[in-house]
Amino acid sequence: MTGTQRGVPDVAGNADPSTGYSIYVDGKTIVVGGTSAVAPLWAGLIARFAGSRVAGFLNPTLYSNQAALRDITVGNNAVKGSGGLYNAGPGWDACTGLGSPNGIALAKLI
Repeated sequence: MTGTQRGVPDVAGNADPSTGYSIYVDGKTIVVGGTSAVAPLWAGLIARFAGSRVAGFLNPTLYSNQAALRDITVGNNAVKGSGGLYNAGPGWDACTGLGSPNGIALAKLI
Protein backbone atom coordinates (compact mmCIF):
# COMPACT_ATOMS: atom_id res chain seq x y z
CA MET A 1 0.00 0.00 0.00
CA THR A 2 1.33 3.45 -0.87
CA GLY A 3 0.44 7.08 -0.41
CA THR A 4 -3.01 7.85 0.94
CA GLN A 5 -4.80 4.91 -0.61
CA ARG A 6 -6.83 2.56 1.53
CA GLY A 7 -6.17 -1.16 1.56
CA VAL A 8 -8.68 -3.96 1.82
CA PRO A 9 -8.81 -5.60 4.28
CA ASP A 10 -8.27 -2.80 6.78
CA VAL A 11 -8.05 -4.98 9.88
CA ALA A 12 -8.16 -8.63 10.94
CA GLY A 13 -9.41 -10.98 13.61
CA ASN A 14 -9.34 -14.73 14.15
CA ALA A 15 -11.43 -15.97 11.22
CA ASP A 16 -10.45 -19.64 11.44
CA PRO A 17 -13.61 -21.66 12.14
CA SER A 18 -11.47 -24.23 13.99
CA THR A 19 -9.98 -21.78 16.49
CA GLY A 20 -12.41 -18.85 16.30
CA TYR A 21 -14.92 -17.85 18.96
CA SER A 22 -16.89 -20.09 21.31
CA ILE A 23 -20.57 -19.24 21.34
CA TYR A 24 -23.59 -20.86 22.96
CA VAL A 25 -26.46 -21.65 20.57
CA ASP A 26 -29.52 -23.86 21.16
CA GLY A 27 -28.04 -25.40 24.27
CA LYS A 28 -24.68 -26.20 22.68
CA THR A 29 -21.29 -24.54 22.65
CA ILE A 30 -19.81 -24.27 19.16
CA VAL A 31 -16.80 -22.53 17.63
CA VAL A 32 -17.36 -20.11 14.77
CA GLY A 33 -15.04 -18.08 12.57
CA GLY A 34 -14.91 -16.20 9.30
CA THR A 35 -15.97 -12.68 8.45
CA SER A 36 -19.30 -13.36 10.13
CA ALA A 37 -17.45 -13.70 13.43
CA VAL A 38 -14.77 -11.04 12.99
CA ALA A 39 -17.05 -8.19 11.90
CA PRO A 40 -19.17 -8.42 15.08
CA LEU A 41 -15.98 -8.71 17.15
CA TRP A 42 -14.77 -5.38 15.78
CA ALA A 43 -18.20 -3.76 16.00
CA GLY A 44 -18.52 -4.84 19.63
CA LEU A 45 -15.05 -3.58 20.54
CA ILE A 46 -15.66 -0.20 18.94
CA ALA A 47 -19.10 0.15 20.55
CA ARG A 48 -17.72 -0.84 23.95
CA PHE A 49 -14.79 1.57 23.72
CA ALA A 50 -16.80 4.48 22.28
CA GLY A 51 -19.56 4.20 24.88
CA SER A 52 -22.31 6.71 24.15
CA ARG A 53 -20.14 8.66 21.70
CA VAL A 54 -20.39 8.09 17.95
CA ALA A 55 -17.15 6.49 16.75
CA GLY A 56 -17.60 7.51 13.10
CA PHE A 57 -15.31 6.43 10.28
CA LEU A 58 -12.23 5.06 12.07
CA ASN A 59 -10.06 4.06 9.13
CA PRO A 60 -7.98 7.28 8.97
CA THR A 61 -7.46 7.04 12.75
CA LEU A 62 -6.38 3.39 12.54
CA TYR A 63 -4.04 3.97 9.61
CA SER A 64 -2.32 6.84 11.45
CA ASN A 65 -2.22 5.05 14.84
CA GLN A 66 -1.09 1.55 13.98
CA ALA A 67 0.09 0.87 17.54
CA ALA A 68 -3.59 0.18 18.28
CA LEU A 69 -3.20 -2.98 16.20
CA ARG A 70 -1.05 -6.09 16.39
CA ASP A 71 0.75 -6.61 13.11
CA ILE A 72 0.30 -10.18 11.89
CA THR A 73 3.44 -11.31 10.07
CA VAL A 74 2.90 -15.07 9.67
CA GLY A 75 0.11 -17.00 7.98
CA ASN A 76 -2.11 -16.77 4.93
CA ASN A 77 -5.74 -16.71 3.95
CA ALA A 78 -5.89 -20.39 3.00
CA VAL A 79 -9.23 -22.11 3.29
CA LYS A 80 -8.75 -25.68 4.51
CA GLY A 81 -5.68 -26.48 2.44
CA SER A 82 -6.46 -24.32 -0.58
CA GLY A 83 -3.02 -22.72 -0.33
CA GLY A 84 -4.34 -19.18 0.11
CA LEU A 85 -3.84 -16.29 -2.25
CA TYR A 86 -2.13 -13.87 0.13
CA ASN A 87 0.51 -14.19 2.83
CA ALA A 88 0.84 -12.12 5.97
CA GLY A 89 3.98 -10.00 6.31
CA PRO A 90 5.30 -6.95 8.13
CA GLY A 91 3.06 -3.89 7.85
CA TRP A 92 -0.17 -3.77 5.88
CA ASP A 93 -0.81 -6.83 3.72
CA ALA A 94 -3.69 -8.15 1.65
CA CYS A 95 -4.16 -11.06 4.06
CA THR A 96 -4.51 -9.31 7.43
CA GLY A 97 -4.68 -5.60 6.66
CA LEU A 98 -3.10 -3.57 9.46
CA GLY A 99 -3.52 -6.43 11.93
CA SER A 100 -5.71 -7.52 14.82
CA PRO A 101 -6.95 -5.34 17.68
CA ASN A 102 -4.61 -4.43 20.54
CA GLY A 103 -7.45 -3.97 23.01
CA ILE A 104 -5.80 -1.65 25.52
CA ALA A 105 -4.23 0.59 22.88
CA LEU A 106 -7.44 0.62 20.82
CA ALA A 107 -9.50 1.57 23.87
CA LYS A 108 -7.16 4.49 24.62
CA LEU A 109 -7.30 5.62 20.99
CA ILE A 110 -11.08 5.60 20.81
